[in-house]
Amino acid sequence: MNRSSGRAAADLRSVTLEAGVSLHAEGSCLAKFGNTHVLCTASVEDRVPHFLRNTGRGWVTAEYGMLPRATHSRTDREAARGKQGGRTLEIQRLIGRALRSVTDLEALGEHQIKLDCDVIQADGGTRTAAITGAWVALRIACEKMLLSGAITRQPMTDNIAAISCGVWQGQPIADLDYGEDSAAEVDANFVLSADGGLVEIQATGEERPFSRDELNRILDLAEAGCRQLFTLQDTAVRGAL
Repeated sequence: MNRSSGRAAADLRSVTLEAGVSLHAEGSCLAKFGNTHVLCTASVEDRVPHFLRNTGRGWVTAEYGMLPRATHSRTDREAARGKQGGRTLEIQRLIGRALRSVTDLEALGEHQIKLDCDVIQADGGTRTAAITGAWVALRIACEKMLLSGAITRQPMTDNIAAISCGVWQGQPIADLDYGEDSAAEVDANFVLSADGGLVEIQATGEERPFSRDELNRILDLAEAGCRQLFTLQDTAVRGAL
């Protein structure tokens, strides 16, 4: 097996999580996984959706989008088409529920934090990069709320990160780029917490059914990759505060 990037099976692309890149947002992070770049911002609102009013609980939600030239050819903005596509809705719901899984909504009080994840450049793994970067933006926003006295305890209960893994040319590999993803026999996205918990697994046999052993092997790769991402997340947050 020879990956075009020269990476070993377990190697991630070059990953950087640059915090504090947005002047106005309460939290922000530019997540770069190789040639996939996603700008994540967190905006705090002193209100909650109607179904949470007067409950003392907050909310975390997400929006996701791709800029017109994030890919090889220009794609019209979804606003110009008048509606979001199914893929966009699926991904932004995934981001929101993933981040809520490690957020104490009672500690957040009646505040809503909206996470905007905008893909500047796409080369595979945009949803996993968005989740990983959005966690950084959310954690920074919560830290600022604590410092300002808007909340009295940290709502974030753990790190989460996400990574794509799959089977390509018969071998399990981590952090697929677009070329590998488009030709993968098995394609999976994992969202994991730092305490070892599973938040979400999306796994598909693109060309054939896959075995329990193959699933275990790519999960092992995902766990090892996310351990690296948790360290990068913590470093990014410390550097921003």
